Amino acid sequence: MPRSPKLPAPTFDIIHHTLDNGLRVVVSPDRSAPVIGVAVLYDVGIRSEPEGRTGFAHLFEHLMFQGSANLEKLEHFRYVQSSGGTFNGSTHFDYTNYFEAMPSNALERGLFLEADRMLSPRITQENLANQLAVVKEEIRVNVMNRPYGGFPWLVLPGVLFDTFANSHNGYGGFEDLESATVDDARDFFARYYAPANAVLAVGGDLDVDETLALVEKHFGPIRKRRAPKRPSFAEPPLTAERRAAHEDQHAPIPAVALGYRVPDPVGSLDEHLANVLLTEVLTDGDASRLQQRLVQRDHLVTDIGAYIGEFGDPFDERDPTALTITAHYPDAGSLDKILRAIDEELARVADEGLAAGELDRVRTRLVSVLLRELDAVLSRTLNLAKFELIYGRAELIAELPGRLAAVDEAAVRRAASAIRPDRRAVVELVAGAGR
Repeated sequence: MPRSPKLPAPTFDIIHHTLDNGLRVVVSPDRSAPVIGVAVLYDVGIRSEPEGRTGFAHLFEHLMFQGSANLEKLEHFRYVQSSGGTFNGSTHFDYTNYFEAMPSNALERGLFLEADRMLSPRITQENLANQLAVVKEEIRVNVMNRPYGGFPWLVLPGVLFDTFANSHNGYGGFEDLESATVDDARDFFARYYAPANAVLAVGGDLDVDETLALVEKHFGPIRKRRAPKRPSFAEPPLTAERRAAHEDQHAPIPAVALGYRVPDPVGSLDEHLANVLLTEVLTDGDASRLQQRLVQRDHLVTDIGAYIGEFGDPFDERDPTALTITAHYPDAGSLDKILRAIDEELARVADEGLAAGELDRVRTRLVSVLLRELDAVLSRTLNLAKFELIYGRAELIAELPGRLAAVDEAAVRRAASAIRPDRRAVVELVAGAGR
């Protein structure tokens, strides 16, 4: 039996602490550069928004930047930027994050800023109206007036999944967005933005005891509120292929997205990692299976990619999640040939296995990408918070290379054998720009 390869693993000091109000804190010192990262992740995302309020989680993320308990609108921005820092936030399927990267002498400022909006954002009719206008314009620019806008993440879930939580449009429909009220936003904050429903991660050039004291100082006084019970969003796997068409008047050539349900990323991590490696085998670079077959040999597609997670991060979501294959192709009549070629290549992996060195190549490349993401203080801090929230263990970021090394060829072949035509959703993008 071949030995598992020896892969480099990062080492980080990780200190855990929980405040009396339930806020989970992860601190990771790194004295290599005078920079700190502050990240707060709330356990609420697109899947948590109520029916009739599509896009609400993203809209609410915008509201969280419109002033807070002790700060007027734009003051958060000015405090970060005047310190030489950067900041942002983003909405995901299972969480929403807010973060800053700042010089280490601005640590307390960063903690104060995040604590102040956790205490009380300024949710007013004026702020709601102006951010609603911003979000609607974002949808117009990024989705409605852009070729392949929102494809496939806005359309594939509606075919692959059945429940509202998993299948609805995460950017939101204008009718739902426009009907949102200040009371809706305040209720959303009270329900989901409790300290006990969040993880705070602080990393970089810091003293642990001083940092924990500052965390207690700024976050400790925030009133304790019960964290909502997270429902199970699980759905049974597909038993028959589903197909749908999506028209795009701006697209120059057709495209297709295939979605396959994969095992629970948290509860079945080793199976999940086998699927992650399978996606690398399929489309990682010019030597990958689908690149060689569909792009280089058969000339059926102009490009093809595979990934897990709606936004391409395989560790970003709980169950259910999907393995997605996307391709653009010049001949509108070639879709069935493309699907057949993909099926044949998956069957080859399942039946014949991998070439010598193939698994080691994609595994080494994947680990190098993971390590690169942990190099910068802010991205490492975000990962610490994400793994603590999704997996319950920030330490997993340092263990992933070893877990990936333990995934053998047989596991990848089993993963490929489960990626079958009767367990997929297919969305054909019909191009209209050439008409």
